[in-house]
Order: sequence, then structure tokens, then C-alpha cells
Amino acid sequence: MKKKYTIGVEATLDVIGGKWKTVILCHLRNSSLRTGELKRLMPGISQKMLTKQLRELEDAGVINRKVYNQVPPKVQYSLSDYGESLSVILNKLCLWGEQHVDRLENEGLDVCLLSRDEKLA
Repeated sequence: MKKKYTIGVEATLDVIGGKWKTVILCHLRNSSLRTGELKRLMPGISQKMLTKQLRELEDAGVINRKVYNQVPPKVQYSLSDYGESLSVILNKLCLWGEQHVDRLENEGLDVCLLSRDEKLA
């Protein structure tokens, strides 16, 4: 049966929707990462959920999975050419989020945005 969308954003969210997929894509914008590196950058995600989300993004053609023939196995994820087409949108989402955190901080709320180094520590 043909899948029907009533607005384009439904098709977008079908691919990148949910709590973690956009976060994964934002982390992959600048470099390829291994599963463990992604997990450290996203401490709130379980290993099972990370694996599920990576598989779904790979199935959608948005990320590439490269397996190196070595022991122990090494797997790296990167944005595919198709996934790169989301970069402008991802950059805007990240910028909006940074501005939102600044706004909340200015309102006196107890929030902050961790640096990459803080996430990896």
C-alpha cells in the first residue's frame, strides 16, 4: 500500500523524527564516529536504542556504516551524500537550540549546553 503524507514535514519526520536520530545526525555532521564515541556524546541513550536508531538511519540511506576487517571489529558511521543534504537544516536546528538555551539561562533557569569535551569526559 502506498504511504501517503499530508505535508512534507511528515516525510522528513518519518526519517529523522524521534528523540535521538537528529542528535545522532548532528554529531555526524563534522566527522565519522564509532558507536562508542556516539554513546559517550549521548550519555542518555541506551546501547540498544543507539543501535536501533543507527540501523533505521542507515536503512533510510541517511548514514553510511563502514565495517573494518579487523579484530576487534571496528565500525564507523558517517553522513551519506543523501544525509549531507540535511546539513543546512541540522545546522539551523543546532543554532536555534543554542539560542534557546541562552534565552533560558537569561531567564534565570538552571540550564547549560555542554561542550564536546565535557560530553566526552
